[in-house]
Amino acid sequence: MGEPKKMILGIDTSNYTTSAALCTVDGEIVTNVKRPLPVKHGERGLRQSEALFHHTVQLPQVLDAVHAALEGGSLVAVGYSKTPRDAENSYMPCFLAGQAAAYAAACGAGVPLYAFSHQGGHVMAALYGAKRMELIGQPFAAFHVSGGTTEILLVRPDADKIFTVEKIGGTLDLHAGQVIDRVGVQMGLPFPAGPAMERAAAAFWDETKPCRPSVRGLYCNLSGLENQAVDLFSREQSIEKCAAFVLLSLLEVLQVLTRNLRAAYPHLPIVYAGGVMSCGYIRTVLSSYGSFAEPAFSADNGAGAALLARYKHEREVQIWT
Repeated sequence: MGEPKKMILGIDTSNYTTSAALCTVDGEIVTNVKRPLPVKHGERGLRQSEALFHHTVQLPQVLDAVHAALEGGSLVAVGYSKTPRDAENSYMPCFLAGQAAAYAAACGAGVPLYAFSHQGGHVMAALYGAKRMELIGQPFAAFHVSGGTTEILLVRPDADKIFTVEKIGGTLDLHAGQVIDRVGVQMGLPFPAGPAMERAAAAFWDETKPCRPSVRGLYCNLSGLENQAVDLFSREQSIEKCAAFVLLSLLEVLQVLTRNLRAAYPHLPIVYAGGVMSCGYIRTVLSSYGSFAEPAFSADNGAGAALLARYKHEREVQIWT
């Protein structure tokens, strides 16, 4: 029998999804297990205490599925999302569930444990899903657009952290995913509302005019879009038309931000990440500007934490030897 395959475990417990993934020491994701957190119909999300509870319930199921994928392999490292961002004082209680599970896994296997930010994991997973891993060794720009984040990031190589993430733009009020979820729930769609809203909008892409984008430089405001969408739905009672209006308006904002980013940083490659970037229509239009990951690696997932841990462990092994 050959030597057991060496694997790295990644765990992420965001405010939306319980997730864990395995990658090989060669950097191949072999499993990426995700369980959305349950949200009652009509509600627009979870309190942190509720999210923490649901992660505690769901982590054993997720880790059971990941363990089955080990298939006799052995863990050599564990990575997890400790904070939302790399910024000082960045903290959310929901990540404590993943931290506890990661500590238990690393201690049980007797392997190193590495902590990263949820946002850093998003960027790494997007690079993997977009087949742009060569960007790790050079500066690039990234959009992180989700229910909890709408930011433009400057990403630079870093000897210790693999890369550093600096916010250089984004929203000044609501996040893009918040607009989608708030309007979607008001129309009776389930939370998170993105997938249902995209399906509803399909017949109206060419028949709907977006709102005028509120953008200045690399920053935008999105609260006006929510107000206009709610007013449109109250007048016309058309889920399909309102859904197209919201998504097309967000696309317009993202296009203007991208053009402004290109003007400010003309030579930087651009990568798009986050759940909102899973929208097929948005991906199709913006793909001429930059790289997209497939949806499994764009929305919340543990793959980014596993890949970051893999790079971190590889560098430490080389230093030790």
